[in-house]
This record gives sequence, C-alpha cells and structure tokens, in this order.
Amino acid sequence: MAERMCIVTRECRDEADLIRFVRGPDGQAVPDLARKLPGRGVWVSSKQETVAEACRKNLFSRGFGEATAADPALPEMVRGLLRKQALSYISLAKKAGEAVTGFTKVEEMLGRERARILLHAREAAADGCRKLDKLAVPDVERISLFQLDELDLAFGRSNVIHAAVAKGGLAEKLLAAIRRIGIYEGQPGL
Repeated sequence: MAERMCIVTRECRDEADLIRFVRGPDGQAVPDLARKLPGRGVWVSSKQETVAEACRKNLFSRGFGEATAADPALPEMVRGLLRKQALSYISLAKKAGEAVTGFTKVEEMLGRERARILLHAREAAADGCRKLDKLAVPDVERISLFQLDELDLAFGRSNVIHAAVAKGGLAEKLLAAIRRIGIYEGQPGL
C-alpha cells in the first residue's frame, strides 16, 4: 500500500495504519474505512484520540482546503463503524458455514483443530472460557472484545456466549479487523 501523511501527526505511514476521510456533499468529514468513496481524501492515524484531535483543531478544513465540519461524535462513530465491520465478517463466516456458536459446537470445532478464532462474549463466565481455552491449540486466537448483544446480532440468534471461526480467509480478515479495533481503542494486544 502507498504511504500517506496523517493530517494530525504529520507522519507518513502505510495506508493500513490510517483512516481515510472524504468531504461529503454537505461539507461534513465522512469516514471511508473501505477506501472506496469518491473524492479527495485526507488521512488520520488510526487512533481514537487522533481523530478526536483532528475534530477539535478543525484539521479537516485545512486538509481539504475548504470549510469542512467534523461532528464532535466522529471518533465514536468511527469506533462503531470499525466494530460493525468486524461483526460483518463474523456474519459472513456464519453464512459460509465457517462459524459455530454454543459451548458444545465450539468444543467440537476446537477438538478437531479447525478453529482459528475463539470468541467469548464479554459477559461470559470465567469457568466456561477457561474450559474452552484449554482445548484451543496455540495458533487459535482468543478474543473477548464483543458484548453479548453484538454477537447475538452478528449470528442472528440470541444468547451467543461462545463462538468459533474456522481457519481460512474470513478468519484472517476478521483478525485484521479486530487488530484495527484494538489499535483504534488503545488495546493493541487484541
């Protein structure tokens, strides 16, 4: 990927480490996570506090060369969009038959060493997490990032406490999206 300059830090970084914003028809700064929206883009480091600083200091106007409004809630909007993007990969994995929910099905996928990601809802009991974590081989990523209602929505069913995603391309895309959330939220260990 090409290198771009962050309008806040003025550092040149790889596009993967930045968030692209475009100027909407109404003069608002609009996040472009997929980097596909038309128009000139400006880039901001992929950290919530950096996006907040760009809003606070009106740096979008300077970056676009014309008056551009930035909603004070923009950093939280970007956070929500990043989470929504990751959850969409979970939904795709479910539809492709590469994701399972429920303790027994997750336990079975882990036992067959097909799992790449082990998901626990934040509300999951420590005992259940510990039992499943013991079954996971070292290359299985353990993620406790999402709330119960977020996982419920992604899987289209209620009470999703534990889930697993099989090895493959969707799992790797999901991991990349989760790492991006971790960097943005200041939790790089995700």
